[in-house]
Amino acid sequence: MTNVNRHFYVAIMAGGIGSRFWPYSRTDYPKQFLDILNTGKTLLQWTFERFLQFIPQENIFIVTHQHYISKVQEQLPGLPVENIVSEPSRKNTAPCIAYISHKIHKQDPRANIICAPADHLIMDPMSFTTTCLNALMFVQKHSALVTLGIKPTRPDTGYGYIQHETQQVADNVYPVKTFTEKPDLELARTFLQSGDFLWNAGIFVWNVKTIIAAFKTYLPEIDELFEQSVPVLNTPEEKKAIETIYPQCSNISIDYGIMEKADNVYVIPSNFGWSDLGTWASAYENLERDDSGNAVQGKNVMLVDATNCMIKAPQDKLLVVQGLDEFIVVDTTDVLLICKKENEQQIKEYVAEVKRNKGEKYL
Repeated sequence: MTNVNRHFYVAIMAGGIGSRFWPYSRTDYPKQFLDILNTGKTLLQWTFERFLQFIPQENIFIVTHQHYISKVQEQLPGLPVENIVSEPSRKNTAPCIAYISHKIHKQDPRANIICAPADHLIMDPMSFTTTCLNALMFVQKHSALVTLGIKPTRPDTGYGYIQHETQQVADNVYPVKTFTEKPDLELARTFLQSGDFLWNAGIFVWNVKTIIAAFKTYLPEIDELFEQSVPVLNTPEEKKAIETIYPQCSNISIDYGIMEKADNVYVIPSNFGWSDLGTWASAYENLERDDSGNAVQGKNVMLVDATNCMIKAPQDKLLVVQGLDEFIVVDTTDVLLICKKENEQQIKEYVAEVKRNKGEKYL
């Protein structure tokens, strides 16, 4: 690795509960720690190894909920224990990014950081590396907040969209015009046709000073809380300070809190075979399918007149599925989910309903 790389860092955000992958993904064992696509590695392990290709291991940080520290250690045994950063509660991405930014800034005021989720699928890691290095080198020289945008392949209503200017400011780097949250189908079609809209991948790149300045401007109350903790960051007193700070943080995403408001936001149009693996249908799209269009995980699944289904079952359990078309069937030891593919965005609501009616037992 070249000398400049010692100022390149990654913060992998791995604290979510992946409720859209319920009942396979559970609060105790969420999707980033699972091998969703039967590859032999978990999503977290793939993400870590992807960044290890161009970032020194000591500069890779995992930010996760305190309950998952031991799972991260289990799955990434080579990672220094001080690089696993513990959040006492889930407060969305803005507090998470404020925390890790101040922590890294104290260690290296010249740091350039990629903030990325732990549970995305990247089919073309070489192209991903090139794009990330391009972004890191851009933010090293410019006071810029960069996001990676994915060239859309279909009018998807499950993603946020980024519209960019047509004039680039550097090689493949464009100023952002607008952010749009998940649109309806008609609007998504319009975006696709226009050619200047990209999917928001939720992967961000910036210099540590630039992002801290943005917090001071747009989320000053969150910045002040972490600013107070700077003297104890990277010391044994850090944990106690963070436990005091987190309950005072508002629950807000970095997109809403900063990216949609700042005037120094840029996007790099990217094409590295990305999927956020956010839902069972996205897993279905990335799994091998039989001649009837069924993606099946499980050794003992028998299908009769079933088409275009996503089916996951325990390896040794016999499952007989007849007459279903375009369904998601997920069987675990204590929960069976049968849901139309078109309603999969509602799985999160079903989980909330289960919690109300059955308590925490099945979550």
